[in-house]
Amino acid sequence: MFARFLMTAGALAITAGTAAADYSLTILHTNDFHARFEPISKYDSGCSAEDNTEGKCFGGSARLMTAINDAKARSNNWVLLDGGDQFQGTMFFTYYKGMLAAEMMNQMGYTAMTVGNHEFNHGPEVLRGFIDAVEFPVLMSNADYTGEPALKDALIKSTVIEQGGDKIGIVGLTPKSTEELSSPGPNVIFSDPAPAAQAEVDKLTAAGIDKIILLSHSGYQTDRYLADVVTGIDVIVGGHTNTYLNSNDEKADGPYPTMQNGVPIVQAYAYGKYLGELNITFDDAGNVTEAVGGPIVMDASVTENEAVKARIAEAAKPLEEIRNKVVAEAAASIEGNRDFCRAVECQMGSLIADAMLARVKDQGIDIALQNGGGIRASIDAGPVTMGEVLTVLPFQNTLSTFEVTGAVVKAALENGVSQIEEGAGRFPQVAGMTFSFDASKPAGERITSVMVGGMALDMDKTYGLVSNNYVRGGGDGYKMFRDAQNVYDYGPDLADVVAEYMASAGPVTPYTDGRITQE
Repeated sequence: MFARFLMTAGALAITAGTAAADYSLTILHTNDFHARFEPISKYDSGCSAEDNTEGKCFGGSARLMTAINDAKARSNNWVLLDGGDQFQGTMFFTYYKGMLAAEMMNQMGYTAMTVGNHEFNHGPEVLRGFIDAVEFPVLMSNADYTGEPALKDALIKSTVIEQGGDKIGIVGLTPKSTEELSSPGPNVIFSDPAPAAQAEVDKLTAAGIDKIILLSHSGYQTDRYLADVVTGIDVIVGGHTNTYLNSNDEKADGPYPTMQNGVPIVQAYAYGKYLGELNITFDDAGNVTEAVGGPIVMDASVTENEAVKARIAEAAKPLEEIRNKVVAEAAASIEGNRDFCRAVECQMGSLIADAMLARVKDQGIDIALQNGGGIRASIDAGPVTMGEVLTVLPFQNTLSTFEVTGAVVKAALENGVSQIEEGAGRFPQVAGMTFSFDASKPAGERITSVMVGGMALDMDKTYGLVSNNYVRGGGDGYKMFRDAQNVYDYGPDLADVVAEYMASAGPVTPYTDGRITQE
């Protein structure tokens, strides 16, 4: 069944003969599941029951359950870890919040999870409900949450488990930028990951723990940095950047595991499309002597667990009427992949920005700006359901209109392209304007030209903007919008705006038109 599971050491240069004192552990891992309880298409969006029957779909909780059970059966000593962002992404989360995720993760037998930024999307209270419902520890070391009543007695920084006759320490990390990326509220103060991780590793080491896993929702490049600067880490299991690692796939973002300063780093893309399986051997001193494994693709060759499939179908019933309503037609697939929408003008970004601007064209609004990170999927050609639109725009953001000067517009665009190398979600998709940038210049100095309504941006002029309430409130680094004038944050839901715009346009032909250019 798992012929595509690649047992390769990749970049690992350390090997040793097996001794009686060696300790072997299978680390099974997922990350950035984003409520994809049902199978997904190759575009990471919804996949019909017919396509699933024909073997065209991937993932889903039912396949993941089968793969996890089979992987456990192949190992006599395993842990199952999640790198964060179980929350947000489909109507299942909109309806159930974290409760369905908790139910599924309990059934699958997770050992531990770190908090992702999206776990805060509906505030600390919803996260607390999830923590209370799960049967495993939820970790976050790089934040002070003692002032947040909902979390101060619920979260822990690290945990120690007894597994296969030995003790393993697990430390959790959350993005330092979670305040910008989500809605943790004023009482959770995030800090740099490296010192926080080092402090927990030192505590575990002082307690005699010599096998330590860093469960990090920090992103692939940050994890490589942590491997260089934090001492005492044996393995990093990551998330946040949806990184696909595979030593035998030229299209992968890197080898599996990626060896950095002697530390194996793994991540399993996103949306339940892969189950990561890393087999680690430690010597008697707790040093890693072997690390081999690879991602297991959750394609049609993985049989769906019937009990889980039935449970997800039951959970989907309340969503069906809303989700299955056909609201528009797409003449061709509309590209909404993060690789595009966080780096260049993308088809879905232009469509969404145009829809936003069209909705408020009679209110004196000049410019629309949508953060690329708020675009979560593509749409297939053919009939478009409300469920598909909600998968693209799952955050229940509302339209925000406001006024700022041209200088603030320029600052916003500089913010938008400031982290393009990292694939950050702040990249701006726009309408009513064009802009050019030079990514080779320092962040803050990259915007080279801006035109609004066919005229050069006037730094002193006041412009009307439309965005979503998350961006207007300072999300994704757009803090310059917090002091905007004539603010109204309570417009219609962005997903409804886009659905109605698509419906009015007839069959939607995807397009880009050069509104964003890179020099």
